[in-house]
Amino acid sequence: MALSFDPDATQLPKGHFIGGRYIDAKGGLPMRRPSDAVAYAECPVADADLVDQAVSTAKRALKESGWSTRRPRERTNAMHRWADLIEAEGETLARLEAVSSTRPISQLIQGDVAVTAEQIRFFAEFADKEGSDLVPTGDDSLGLIMTEPYGVVGAITPWNFPLSMAGWKLGPALAAGNAIVLKPSEMTPFSTLYVAELAVRAGIPAGLINIVLGDGRTTGTAITGHPDISKVSFTGSTAAGSAIMANIARTGVKPMTLELGGKSPQIVFADADLTLAANAIASSIVVNAGQACVAGSRIIVEKSTAESLALAILARMQTIKPGPTWDETSDYSPIISERQIDRIDAIVRAAIDAGAECLTGAKRLNRDGYFYAPTLLSHVRQDSPAVVEEIFGPVLTLQTFTDEEEALALADHPTYGLAAGLFTRDLSRAIRLTRRLQAGTVWINRYSRSRDHILPTGGYKQSGIGKDLGRAAYQANRKSKSVLINL
Repeated sequence: MALSFDPDATQLPKGHFIGGRYIDAKGGLPMRRPSDAVAYAECPVADADLVDQAVSTAKRALKESGWSTRRPRERTNAMHRWADLIEAEGETLARLEAVSSTRPISQLIQGDVAVTAEQIRFFAEFADKEGSDLVPTGDDSLGLIMTEPYGVVGAITPWNFPLSMAGWKLGPALAAGNAIVLKPSEMTPFSTLYVAELAVRAGIPAGLINIVLGDGRTTGTAITGHPDISKVSFTGSTAAGSAIMANIARTGVKPMTLELGGKSPQIVFADADLTLAANAIASSIVVNAGQACVAGSRIIVEKSTAESLALAILARMQTIKPGPTWDETSDYSPIISERQIDRIDAIVRAAIDAGAECLTGAKRLNRDGYFYAPTLLSHVRQDSPAVVEEIFGPVLTLQTFTDEEEALALADHPTYGLAAGLFTRDLSRAIRLTRRLQAGTVWINRYSRSRDHILPTGGYKQSGIGKDLGRAAYQANRKSKSVLINL
């Protein structure tokens, strides 16, 4: 089917989605399309009163629907119907996301939409398979660990993968028996609004999913500090995660899951399959123009093979096809905003001024919108801003090593520990280094998430607290109590 579309002819959801219906709201934050920099909409900002209305609606819906106490398989079946609708309405969802975000329409259809439906189905199956445990105690007693939902979960998702990030939050929260109040990014809210509408159409009780639009300062603060929100889940920058922790501490104590920033290394040994390594490394920074928390932005390569690897990566970078996200032939994304592309360029310039050598890129592309050329910097020092800072753009740095200890020293980052890549044919070395790498995820002879949703994701150090995806994400949406019965 033809996927290209006219962004000006796309009908956008309007307002917040509370209690199963849209709440009209006028004015707000100006929105520009990343692909052509055209102003096309405004995002309303929910204040504390509207957030309170959404939370009250969620509490009431949870009580009246009996969602958390009904037979678990009923939750599972409703979520499967929801996933079916996500697939059936995939083209509409993809258009709503492509018009505002950095995600090309063809990649959305092939990837994000299908992955989101899979995630919903994956978490749905936990509803009737995870529960309380009978634990060993003395013969004169019976010990149980019982679990139950938190109630209302508050969630905040980023702009880089809006639809699939919504699936990360909505899937486990609902399967575990909770209601949810979610704030998508003010730059990319539309696919999230529509996926919530699809949930109601699928038979999930209205009011269990509430989407409030707005910025972090006003709306996000109101969500994370609300006394009736019992658990918070956030994906975004480390700075924003720190602000959320501080806000929660000011207003009380509650559990949180934070998936935050990264500055992930990719270590390449001379015995690696260089074609495989080069393709994986280039793809990790070209996909979504490097706008991913797990972007493998730091190449750390054995000195004897550095030149060969660099040439192979440069060749892959030359194959990109930049274009509007609504053009099905485009495969290279714009940067989300003028502010972000200026930040990327400023960090690259500072690195070059500090002695880095630019092998390619380091410039905006000469076209409409916010496009930045894939960039490869070599001869960078460990204290270079391009090595230290999370750039969130299509920028790779290249450093060399001569032995394992030097590779590990270069890979270690003082702030981040989200992911790492390792390329070698030596299995013993791979296991040995994996044990020492300070990262929540290690990919060996690849660099990307798979569609094995059972694998959790989350970081070490300031890259986060807790896990998304996997069994851990479901369990993080239920609280436990210990029960001891005398016989």
